[in-house]
Amino acid sequence: MSRPILLVEDNSQDEKLVLRVLRKVNLASRVDIARDGQQALDYLFQTGEFASRAGAEQPAVVMLDISLPKVSGLEVLQRVRANKNTQLLPIVMLTSSDDDRDRMTSYAGGANSFVRKPLDFSEFSDTVERLGVYWTLMNQPPP
Repeated sequence: MSRPILLVEDNSQDEKLVLRVLRKVNLASRVDIARDGQQALDYLFQTGEFASRAGAEQPAVVMLDISLPKVSGLEVLQRVRANKNTQLLPIVMLTSSDDDRDRMTSYAGGANSFVRKPLDFSEFSDTVERLGVYWTLMNQPPP
């Protein structure tokens, strides 16, 4: 069985669109959702409400929004990269931000990719489909 995708998204409309696209390419069955930065950290470090995941495999990729409640996406990125157990985890910043500082901070913090969410539905669908296929089927993640 393939490793899951962790989608960290607080916008319910964007979450539904991502799931719809991934369902179309048969990747939705392995998508776990975190709706804020703290949930993402608990999931990845198997603490809090996700303590029952102890020993579970890490996701194939984390699709991480920047603007999140509780803990920002940039802070999540920083904390994931600072931990030896998660430092190599593929992280794609999937965001509405077109701020160059966010892009530079993301890459400087160790993001594998920075992808701006297209406003057009068709472009959004194509982008998410390509991300899902690449990161779960084509990419060779670290063991």
